[in-house]
Amino acid sequence: MSKSLKIILEIVLAALIVLLAWLVITSVQKPVKFNKELASRSAVAVQRLKDIRTLQVAYKGAYGRFSPTVDSLKMFYENGKMDIIMQIGSNDDSIAVANTEAIKKANKKLTPAQMTEKLQEAYRQGQKVVFSVTTQIPVKDTLFNNRPDFNIDSLYYIPFSGKMKTEMESTIKSVSGVQVPLFEARMPYKALCKGMDNQLRINKDAECRDQNRYEGLQVGSVSAPNNNAGNWE
Repeated sequence: MSKSLKIILEIVLAALIVLLAWLVITSVQKPVKFNKELASRSAVAVQRLKDIRTLQVAYKGAYGRFSPTVDSLKMFYENGKMDIIMQIGSNDDSIAVANTEAIKKANKKLTPAQMTEKLQEAYRQGQKVVFSVTTQIPVKDTLFNNRPDFNIDSLYYIPFSGKMKTEMESTIKSVSGVQVPLFEARMPYKALCKGMDNQLRINKDAECRDQNRYEGLQVGSVSAPNNNAGNWE
């Protein structure tokens, strides 16, 4: 073998070694990068699902059922009102508690609403008492006040999906003879992972199926009560 041919073969062999090393590193790094990107995207999706849950709980408090659509949640957020219970006085104040008990004892025949009016009257007259009053305030002035970046319209969409819609439904189901309102909001990995390695996403879905889990992120359940839990919790 000539010296020049030997040099060429050594160069080709070295190039193949580098190529094989690069392929091995790439194959190892692919799942790592996929999982890192999925975790980043999931954090955004989870926040949106938590926001949906917050609005759904408030909606149920106002109407006794959950909303089936993001549209009705948006209307509730922008135009609805919710009950806020405010306590006047403190149960740690022994004088206030004693005065309250005395007023209740002296007015046993009053309805709860009339009793509250009686305690309010005593409070206006300067007496120390303990009672609660319910007032209505706009939802928009109550929820997400600590979130200047909150955008109600973002709840319509699965992040990073090219504006694919959040999947949501609600129902009322009989559980042990009791009618229980339920809701469910979903963001499948197929949408959340748009633009990412499709085979790794398929593998992720298969892993979820093997574990009998939803193939994506989900909050609540229309199948059975789960205390409105998210499947990431």
